[in-house]
Amino acid sequence: MQFFDIITPNELDGLLRLLVATAVGMVIGVNRDLYGKPTGTRTLGLVCLGAALISLVGTNVDGISGDANALSRVVQGVIQGVLTGIGFVGAGVVVHDRKNMLVHGLTTAATVWVTAALGVACALASWTLVVGGVAITLILLVLAKPLDHLLDTKHRREIALKKLLAADQSEISDPTIDAQ
Repeated sequence: MQFFDIITPNELDGLLRLLVATAVGMVIGVNRDLYGKPTGTRTLGLVCLGAALISLVGTNVDGISGDANALSRVVQGVIQGVLTGIGFVGAGVVVHDRKNMLVHGLTTAATVWVTAALGVACALASWTLVVGGVAITLILLVLAKPLDHLLDTKHRREIALKKLLAADQSEISDPTIDAQ
């Protein structure tokens, strides 16, 4: 008995799409691991695999493959469900520091979300979009980081200056200082 006797060409195609989706997630995850972020190779590999798997399962339901209208509705529903659900996972890595007016983890959350979208694209065999999406994602994560850092530094300096000015104003108007 050979491998191709137990698996159909359609199933082999699905397995290959899942493998590509996992690899895509892992490639993006390597970048996150290099920067010490909470989501890395394994997490993003699993996110991309999961998105691709649920997309493939949704599009391979018996009875809808011949009905373009039904298939279209199922694909739309799967995409909406995956991307909405993964938004909640991404939200779990966002930390809001009200005192210092800072938000951490937005890039990580966005990376989780785009990785899920790439998983859906792998499931739908939109290979040009997958390659383009991975390239653009990595460009944003690698090349835009210095610009992001520069802007964050400028913003933090402005906040620090405002705090200093506010502290000076409160000392000037403090009645206990005037009484001495």
